[in-house]
Amino acid sequence: MNLNLLTIIVMFAVVLGLGYAALNFYLTRKLSEGNERMQYIASKIREGANAFIFYEYKIVAIIAVVVAAVLALLIAWQAGIAFIIGAVMSATAGFVGMKIATYANVRVTNAANETRNIGKTLKVAFRGGSVMGLCVAGFALLGAIIVYCIFGWAGGMLELTLLGEIVEHTNPITGQSYNLSIILSGYALGCSIIALFNRVGGGIYTKAADMGADLVGKTEAHIPEDDPRNPATIADNVGDNVGDVAGLGADLLESYVGAIVSTVILAIELYANTMGAALFIGAGLLQKMILFPLIFAGIGLIGCVIGISYPLLKKKLSDNPHMELNLATWISAGVTLVGGVVLSICLFQGESAEALKAAKLSVGPITPWLAAAVGVIAGIVIGIISEYYTSYDYKPTKSIAQASKEGPALTITQGMATGMISTMLPVVVLGIAIFACFALGGMYGVGCGAMGMLSFVAATVSVDTYGPISDNAGGIAEMSHLDAEVRAITDKLDSVGNTTAAIGKGFAIGSAALATMSMMSSYLYAAGESFLANGAELVLNIMRGDIIVGAIVGAAVPFLFSGMLINAVAKAARQMVEEVRRQFNENPKILTGEEDPDSTKCVTISSQGALKQMIVPSIVAIAIPVVCGFIFGPGFVGGILIGATLSAIMLAIYTGNAGGAWDNAKKYIESGGVEGAAKGDPAHEAAVVGDTVGDPLKDTVGPSLDILIKIMSTISLVCVVVFQNFNLLSALNLTSIFGG
Repeated sequence: MNLNLLTIIVMFAVVLGLGYAALNFYLTRKLSEGNERMQYIASKIREGANAFIFYEYKIVAIIAVVVAAVLALLIAWQAGIAFIIGAVMSATAGFVGMKIATYANVRVTNAANETRNIGKTLKVAFRGGSVMGLCVAGFALLGAIIVYCIFGWAGGMLELTLLGEIVEHTNPITGQSYNLSIILSGYALGCSIIALFNRVGGGIYTKAADMGADLVGKTEAHIPEDDPRNPATIADNVGDNVGDVAGLGADLLESYVGAIVSTVILAIELYANTMGAALFIGAGLLQKMILFPLIFAGIGLIGCVIGISYPLLKKKLSDNPHMELNLATWISAGVTLVGGVVLSICLFQGESAEALKAAKLSVGPITPWLAAAVGVIAGIVIGIISEYYTSYDYKPTKSIAQASKEGPALTITQGMATGMISTMLPVVVLGIAIFACFALGGMYGVGCGAMGMLSFVAATVSVDTYGPISDNAGGIAEMSHLDAEVRAITDKLDSVGNTTAAIGKGFAIGSAALATMSMMSSYLYAAGESFLANGAELVLNIMRGDIIVGAIVGAAVPFLFSGMLINAVAKAARQMVEEVRRQFNENPKILTGEEDPDSTKCVTISSQGALKQMIVPSIVAIAIPVVCGFIFGPGFVGGILIGATLSAIMLAIYTGNAGGAWDNAKKYIESGGVEGAAKGDPAHEAAVVGDTVGDPLKDTVGPSLDILIKIMSTISLVCVVVFQNFNLLSALNLTSIFGG
């Protein structure tokens, strides 16, 4: 019955979500693109985005094939196949989202031009964004159910022995045993690889173009943002699609999969490690604990279809886009939570008190749902805190704008201080959420909390994607010389998108922290012999030599990774700046508007720079835990994971909020909010410098750090079955010097 329930609910959700995405894609494409000038600009943006994504995917495909082959040989052939499935699902979602964004942007511009109505224009932008959101959840769940059914049921990976033990399979080359946990980790790793390259590559591209356009166009030539005379403007608009749409979608798909997979793995490992104990999880309860996150995610996708339909089917939307988008999100969350409590009660009722106690489900059948609800609340609160520190409606960002009157040095100083201060409250909320989830259901509860945060990911991604689509629409309006009223409508939609993006980042950071904690617990279970205390309890002893050294090294990894990304953006931006200056100097008719700039050259520079610079940071993220594992063993890697996770959470919050605050401080001055400061004056130029400094922080470093900690945890979990027995210290019999 449970398998039928899984198949019916999850497959129905997948078909419904992807079918609705296809319908919205079709309905968006049917709309008019406007006049010839608008169509030409849109085609240039589309051409640049297509070229970049194809080049990027060629590079990623080579790396993915190599990783899959290594997994198949050294870990498990099933893990290699699951890895490919994950990579394909993530890449497909990113590609479809990027395609619809490049079709929707010009149609939003045309809707604003023809209707002069915010509500009608919002509907077009949100319909385009919904395709990305629905594809993220739909493809993630489709891949998960394929892996689960093929390898879990049909492949016999969930078979139990007569004694109730999970059947282990053996790798013929390394002789190491593995079960469904490793296969699911392979699927998550495939999603992570694509997410990392999409986020890093897209982030470098978009920020190099953005910084090049701002530093020369705004600061030196004193021309407006998105001015058609600026040769970097098209590249900047392409960057919105490859970075803020394809990159964002792959990022949250990976978080979504990580939350589902880590919860399933914890259930399997918890079952395996309570074998023979006085309190034992029965096979029936194990199956239900495995099914819960998958079915809950399916209910979430159904809830999102309902929530997303609200603004799309409503006859007349108000002129308050923030309210309409929030309603779509809250409806999605509400339906998900109501469906989740029904699922939790129906699925877990009838289980004995002893079995529930063994599984640490302390509040009975509704425990998984309560933990998920805690995750939802924590994500909302973190998003609200992020909005407080980044929105120009509040004091922190207003203070940065005021500081701009004293020059760029104080602008940057004030923004750094705001970003640093902003880390405290979200961390407190995260701590309370982790404590509450753990008290409710142990580490399985923490996994459910992460699942809860992302259960309505289709709605949050839809709202987030609507932002860069609206931003692109404004650029097309400016470059097409449409009147100011059209740009005012797209700017209003874009500013609301900045606010909703802050909430989305709160969910991304919070879910990354919870999912990583769950993965780390799975890692400890997988390398149980290395972390056993008193013969039974799993302990990560920070005072053990290898673990504390690993923690110190791990804490430095996010800083190394972030520095490499900022350097990569700076190198690519420097090339862009030189090219824009060259065109302005060699052809003065560009600035007078008599001749068009060579935008294709800027697109090529940004593409080549991003693709060249993304490889090394991405490989470093993948290689560090693997190399350290084969040299120093699982204890050292356990330390790396805890150190990297702690420092990456702080850095992600700091960079995201500081960058967002600098961006909105500039917008606050442009809106006339600072007395004695206006667009184009020294205070505004100082704010532009602050915004430029913050660009790589908020859109490249911050989002990539979320992926960094998840990919390190995932690849460590996959590889620990090998390096716990095959590492240099063990070969030299030196493990005892660390107390291992």
